[in-house]
Amino acid sequence: MRVVSVLVRHEARLLVSLLMWVARRRHGVGDGRAFGYARGQGAVMAGFAFVCLVETFTMSVLLRDWPTAHAVVLVLDGYTVVFVVGLYAAWKVRPHVLYGDCLHVRHAAHVDLRVPLERIAAVRHESRGTHERVEGELDLPVGSRTTVTLELTEPVTHVTFLGRRREVGVVRLHADEARDLVRAVARAADTARGRADGTPYAGAEPH
Repeated sequence: MRVVSVLVRHEARLLVSLLMWVARRRHGVGDGRAFGYARGQGAVMAGFAFVCLVETFTMSVLLRDWPTAHAVVLVLDGYTVVFVVGLYAAWKVRPHVLYGDCLHVRHAAHVDLRVPLERIAAVRHESRGTHERVEGELDLPVGSRTTVTLELTEPVTHVTFLGRRREVGVVRLHADEARDLVRAVARAADTARGRADGTPYAGAEPH
């Protein structure tokens, strides 16, 4: 029952994201600075949606003599198209957001992680195309790639899609303007840590 509840909430977020995308609004930015991560993925998602539409047409022809099966498949295929478009919409309307006290790291509608700036020990531009699952690390690739790496002085709690809690001390994410994000986070973390304990920021310079 818990899994069903999680899935329903996730689908609801996708539908809300779709509506926000149509309305040209973004979720949870407020007075923060947004950094997108969906650039270049529109064509890929459009391709997926097109394949789904072709499949829908093909199945409607094949099942035209079985109206019940035709109706069921039509609903499922239609839902798949909405899901694909909704996923892309969630990427667009739920960007990473840098606030004065934290970096809000997001990935569509299923990852929502707040990283306090004073816990960021280092931030760097690092393009990676392969990611092995390692305990204590969180990888959030887009198109199989991450471009920013955060190393933390203390772990933060990441809640997985199904509600499991993981402590992570390294976060890798993708940003369209990765170098800009690195510079902005480095400056903000310097300010936050200076306020917290008066020590200088030890973050890595972008390269």
